[in-house]
Amino acid sequence: MRNDVMQQIPLAIGPEALPTFDSFLPGPNGLALEHLRALALAEPAPGVAVPVAPVYLWGPAGSGKTHLLRAWAHRLQQRGQRVGWFDAGDVRPWLLVPDWTLVVIDRCEQLDEAAQHAAFTLFVEATVQGVQIAAAGRLPPVDLPLRDDLRTRLGWGHVLALQPLSEAETRAALRREADRRGIFLSDEVMDHLLTRFERDMASLMRLLDRLDHFSLARSRAITVPLLRTMLAEDGVGS
Repeated sequence: MRNDVMQQIPLAIGPEALPTFDSFLPGPNGLALEHLRALALAEPAPGVAVPVAPVYLWGPAGSGKTHLLRAWAHRLQQRGQRVGWFDAGDVRPWLLVPDWTLVVIDRCEQLDEAAQHAAFTLFVEATVQGVQIAAAGRLPPVDLPLRDDLRTRLGWGHVLALQPLSEAETRAALRREADRRGIFLSDEVMDHLLTRFERDMASLMRLLDRLDHFSLARSRAITVPLLRTMLAEDGVGS
């Protein structure tokens, strides 16, 4: 992301729903959900900047880290506040904009040397100005392959571990998203999705989105044969 405009989280266009706290299926992650809800409701302290404890979410892919952080960001944006979002793969420099309320650093385990320097500088500047920092990665802070000063700062605040959903919870999440889109997923299709593909929620939601668009383009109901046809056209085995 090259500038402030690009670092703002865009509003979604089309059928994909913005990640919200209400659309997050907590499963074993209820405490993390409620903690971030509470932080999102807190008003920035007026006057002199006061350092605030950072928040770090960690867990495997698809456990809901980015969903929760985007839900927090969108809640603030709905109140007219501004949020900066940085990903490990973003170009540098990473510059802090004075009126940001929240700064997010995602995929911390993939920060290279230059990105670690950028993240550390951003962290220090945000702390001095009393801007909330939130970050996420697949590993707990102590295990992150980062420079010591950055790893220590990521771990001194609220560290929340997230766990993947169970199979029943994953089915419920897929069913809810399908219902939101107005599409029907039979048990046969659901079984096919859960036994032949990556079962983390991020991968499943992308697959459901692709399947939804594919079925609409062909005016056909979603069935296992349609799923196989889509995958064949994509060059993916079913």
